[in-house]
Amino acid sequence: MKQWQPKATVLIVPGLREHVAEHWQTLLAAELDKVVTVPPLTEDKLNCRARVEAIEQALASIEGPVILVAHSAGVLMTVHWAAQASRQIKGALLVTPPDLGASWPAQYPSAEAMQAGGWHPLPRTRLPFPSLVVMSQNDPLASCEAVQAMAVDWGSELVDAGAVGHLNPASGFGPWPQAQALLARLDS
Repeated sequence: MKQWQPKATVLIVPGLREHVAEHWQTLLAAELDKVVTVPPLTEDKLNCRARVEAIEQALASIEGPVILVAHSAGVLMTVHWAAQASRQIKGALLVTPPDLGASWPAQYPSAEAMQAGGWHPLPRTRLPFPSLVVMSQNDPLASCEAVQAMAVDWGSELVDAGAVGHLNPASGFGPWPQAQALLARLDS
């Protein structure tokens, strides 16, 4: 039996680590018929404006309805894009957004580097499309309270994924079957 496929084209918006072969976004993209991934930047990788422009360019290549699937800093990129965009979006799956006000572990960019890259202030207005924000109970990049506040500000439904770390390979996630179920809710 053929697995479920979305009616809309899915645009994958990776975080700062971009393409990681064993990441759930990469594995999800391999399972879908209608999918585009925002390409990695080749220079100035912490430039938020360049990241937003990459989303815009990827969307320009897609005709018809689109669902965004963003992880980590990809969520921040998506929210910055949505604050200035005019393109209609069917919905967005926003997974484990980091808190720009938190102290991140040493392997992640510093608050100063994110500030210099134009990530502050993070838009906190209601998103112009339906969205699901997935929260982890033990994310090293954001507290539950911070993610809950983002979801409220963005008008998003909050989905508690449990204790899943940052929902990345370092947290034990390659495949994440729940992604397709959540995507199906946005594609109805």
